[in-house]
Amino acid sequence: MSNGLPVNLTPLLPHVPAWLLVLFRLTGIFFFAPVLGSRTVPPKIKIFLAVGLSFCIYPILLEPGSPSAHLVVPVVESGLKLWSLITTVAVELLIGIVIGYGASLPLIGMQIGGRIIDQQMGLGLAGVLNPEFNEQTGVISEFYFILALSIFVILGGHRVMLAALVGSFSKIPLGGLAADGHLVDLLIGLMGTVFDLGLRVSGPLLCLIFLQTVAMGFIARTVPQMNILSIGFALRILVGIVLLIGTLNVISGVYIESVEGTLESLRMFFTLN
Repeated sequence: MSNGLPVNLTPLLPHVPAWLLVLFRLTGIFFFAPVLGSRTVPPKIKIFLAVGLSFCIYPILLEPGSPSAHLVVPVVESGLKLWSLITTVAVELLIGIVIGYGASLPLIGMQIGGRIIDQQMGLGLAGVLNPEFNEQTGVISEFYFILALSIFVILGGHRVMLAALVGSFSKIPLGGLAADGHLVDLLIGLMGTVFDLGLRVSGPLLCLIFLQTVAMGFIARTVPQMNILSIGFALRILVGIVLLIGTLNVISGVYIESVEGTLESLRMFFTLN
């Protein structure tokens, strides 16, 4: 009530369909995105964040002269057709999911590299719970994941990810994403970065363990009285830890390069510039 008169919300009703599509596109990023899509964040907090961001972003999209205005205004004027509602909502969710999941792939690549290292060092059975994926992971794998997540936040990856999502409203109409060859190429390229990063992270240790295994083989042939299994197992862990400490700066640089390349690919695909 204002001055004894009822508030007239009728002028806002045409904006509800367009605002809901903006909300669904924002909601998609809260499924798999680093930090925002974490399982440790309560669902209620995610809902409040998505709704709050939608209230902040939607007026900006309708500003005169905004690149997104001509893509949002048609939905405000014509509304949504009931028969295409499910498809339109699914497309909006897909855009947010692709951006969020694509940004999380370098973190998954680091974890894959850590699992390879755990298996080669004999630490695969020493599992710890990763609340992000609700599963048991190795010690090195969990360390690499926490390191990757920390670097992602320090680099401002969450801000770049949200900026790409907001910029997508200027390039992709509401409900207008086409699953063409360009989107498939983007997804294939991003998936390739996971395995590439995993091998680059674990490569130095794999080479060193290979050389150590060959050396232990020569020792076993020349000194058969020595218990190679017990000595080799402890030596492998010791050498692996020393190598991890020595190559931590290099691994961080490789991960930063992968994160920047992934976020740049997402930004170029979903925004105008």
